Amino acid sequence: MFTGIVERTVEVRELRPVATGARLILEMGEIAQELSLGESVAVNGCCLTVAAFEAEGGISFDLLAETLRLTNLGELGDGSMVNVERALRVGDRLSGHFVQGHVDCRSQILDWEAVGQDHRLVIGLPREFSRYTIYKGSITVDGMSLTIAELREDRFTIWITPHTWAVTNLRRRTAGEAVNLEFDLLAKYVVGAAKNGCEEVIAKR
Repeated sequence: MFTGIVERTVEVRELRPVATGARLILEMGEIAQELSLGESVAVNGCCLTVAAFEAEGGISFDLLAETLRLTNLGELGDGSMVNVERALRVGDRLSGHFVQGHVDCRSQILDWEAVGQDHRLVIGLPREFSRYTIYKGSITVDGMSLTIAELREDRFTIWITPHTWAVTNLRRRTAGEAVNLEFDLLAKYVVGAAKNGCEEVIAKR
């Protein structure tokens, strides 16, 4: 479980194809000393498991074929920047929202522009996931807990503050690139419960 509050950005040392998918090696630096083998880390919002320790602060993660299909991790190259967050500890402040690290889909940045000191980010909204979004609701984009400021049938807009721009990989993103989306966990439960409730009522009739 995560909160969507990015701890830091790190660079990709290598993304190497293997028989089962790929091996991703990140330049974690001093934070590598705080991680344990088998620990969960969110990388661009995707929950990955520490698989091995490399020289000079490198950390390896194994990416399955399904992970490569659903996320933008397979599009990374040497030197790419990713958002990193370690798992939530009991007692930590929940500054964002509940994030599982289970990416639902990837979508395209439609528009990304500076507006004064802020930035305006517009992302395509896949129709099958629109039921999990509401105006002013939470959404996770590349591991960042963000708030939907404008909502349309096929897209949503987020306003990015100078701090978020400075401490995340957004400062290297451009329109046309893919981002990972995870929709609000609570919205999924509410929609699921409402659907099951309706089915039960229909069944009783």
